[in-house]
Amino acid sequence: MVTREEVARALEKVLLPASGQSLTASGRLSDIVVAGDKVMVAIAIDPTEAPAMEPVRAAAQSAIGGIPGVAQALVSLTADRPPGAAATAARPAPSTQPHVAPGRPTNAPSPKAATIPGVKHVIAVASGKGGVGKSTTACNLALALAANGRKVGILDADIYGPSLPKLFGLSGKPRVVSGRTLAPLENFGVKVMSIGFMVEEETPMIWRGPMVMSAITQMLREVAWGELDVLVVDMPPGTGDAQLTMAQATPLAGAVIVSTPQDLALIDARRGVAMFKKTEVPILGIVENMSYFIAPDTGRRYDIFGHGGARAEAERLGVPFLGEVPLDMDLRARSDSGRPLVATVPDSPHALVYRDIARQVWASLTGTGDVTIKPPPRIIIE
Repeated sequence: MVTREEVARALEKVLLPASGQSLTASGRLSDIVVAGDKVMVAIAIDPTEAPAMEPVRAAAQSAIGGIPGVAQALVSLTADRPPGAAATAARPAPSTQPHVAPGRPTNAPSPKAATIPGVKHVIAVASGKGGVGKSTTACNLALALAANGRKVGILDADIYGPSLPKLFGLSGKPRVVSGRTLAPLENFGVKVMSIGFMVEEETPMIWRGPMVMSAITQMLREVAWGELDVLVVDMPPGTGDAQLTMAQATPLAGAVIVSTPQDLALIDARRGVAMFKKTEVPILGIVENMSYFIAPDTGRRYDIFGHGGARAEAERLGVPFLGEVPLDMDLRARSDSGRPLVATVPDSPHALVYRDIARQVWASLTGTGDVTIKPPPRIIIE
């Protein structure tokens, strides 16, 4: 098995053009991650150094690829901490400024204005915590936007727990279009990119923050998305360093917050709303997932996690409430089998709920129509 020491020795032969110093000795290596026969390395740079450091990145990738036992090498440039800081150095103290990501120089230019070629709108689907159905909501929202006539792509930014390959029933590796640009995979009329296409399903993603952000940036900007009306980003759960930096580094047109009705989830949803507000990302609305359950045999309704909490929270925060998505066994089964509900049973009551949410999101993005008039469809068991 390849070791980190072997990788470090190989990188000693890669020299920096300005100083002649070896890459290993320069202190620019954010981390070296070895996962079986795959090696991932991040090189810390200042944003202004990117063009000059690209040959160094390519040389490092070539050097690692030449190590016996290495099947795949991924070397990326990251500006998430100042160059020269040793990989073992203590994490920088979080910034007190609300619009500066922790570890980012306060005078660094904001990358928010850097749009993705061909993509009209980028929206985030986020949650303050895991386990609320964020990825399932992102998947079906993307499919609902496509069903409503939009050109849609979706990015799985949940590096530690990529779910979209399974939800979309996709497998295999993206093909290289040119240079470092990858072609997204596609199913049900939606273009999909995920780190899950590039690592084995059971491989743990033991990556530090800079590696995560570099991987997300590559999947955003080094993918041939083509012409899209909307790119949906399935965000990592929580409101930590990675999520904050993602919100700042991506040209987000808005965010959809997913929560369940109970107070514990709503506390975290508030944090998600606050994070996007601090980074000046518009809140497109809140979705109450797992809103209630209707027993298929009796038709009796059960509010397992309570009910109406997300609607009340949306009113309190002054943001749109997009709708209620009930618990449903068919929704779960189709998600597990890679046959998402909106694509495979488009006229079902649950699919109509997602399509109505998509209609409201599109209206908010484009400023068309009154998104408050039409109530969400009701789920009725006959």
